Amino acid sequence: MSDYLVRATAFNGQVRAYAVQSTATVEEARRRQDTWATTSAALGRTLTIGSMMGAMLKGEDKLTIKVEGDGPAGAIIADVTSHGEVRGYIKNPHVDFDLNENGKLDVAKAVGTSGTVSVVKDLGMKDHFTGQVPIVSGEISEDLTYYFANSEQVPSAVGAGVLVDTDYSILAAGGFIIQMMPGAEEEATATIEQRLSQMPPISSMVRDGKTPEQILSTLLGEENVKVLDTMPVQFKCHCSRERVETAIASLGDEEIQRMIDEDQGAEAKCHFCNQDYQFEVKDLQELQSNEA
Repeated sequence: MSDYLVRATAFNGQVRAYAVQSTATVEEARRRQDTWATTSAALGRTLTIGSMMGAMLKGEDKLTIKVEGDGPAGAIIADVTSHGEVRGYIKNPHVDFDLNENGKLDVAKAVGTSGTVSVVKDLGMKDHFTGQVPIVSGEISEDLTYYFANSEQVPSAVGAGVLVDTDYSILAAGGFIIQMMPGAEEEATATIEQRLSQMPPISSMVRDGKTPEQILSTLLGEENVKVLDTMPVQFKCHCSRERVETAIASLGDEEIQRMIDEDQGAEAKCHFCNQDYQFEVKDLQELQSNEA
């Protein structure tokens, strides 16, 4: 089944809800980044939550999540669009640990427990909106729950999970975001808190074949959920040879000539998809003449 997310409301509009199945998307990121188990979980959780945050945007708006902790995995970056397109990378993909005391992948140890989480929204205006909060756990879901509460003042429950198979491939990945709207009644909040405390791990639900709609029904009660729409989710990088050419040309004739003289060419690699772009001397000379 292809990855997709669901947008819904619940409790007569008192709650806004999202759920996503992201297994194939996270697997594609894992393959391109060559992540190990723990870093697959860290990057996968970030991409999964990012896809749902992108679904909150409109038109051609985009956002970037940056998780910059003090752990050995280094920075995690996720770029997402309002159309379900996500891409991401983790600085040090070859970080792995034994399971933590709860029998889970030790994402917090890889990410670190101090640092910052930033969300940069490109809403098509001159200035970007940036919200930043400290890392509270390094588990990603809790950190973005804290972001929503403190940077956007929206009480939220954020969950994401990634199950990694013995061959490092992604067995299951998915997530949810539940947000309380202004004026939400305490009864609705209490019901959701109780259901959250009783639900199985989100990644296990995806592995067992639960759809995003069924995940929301488990979280909120089938009778309370009103599905608004669905949207496909996929890993998609926006790099291209043309973009790299533009970047090289912008360096100017002198810098391009240095590449020709010292390196007899140039190579660029995309951080997100690891696509290599090779430029021979004649390619660089053409970019010089274009710039001239």
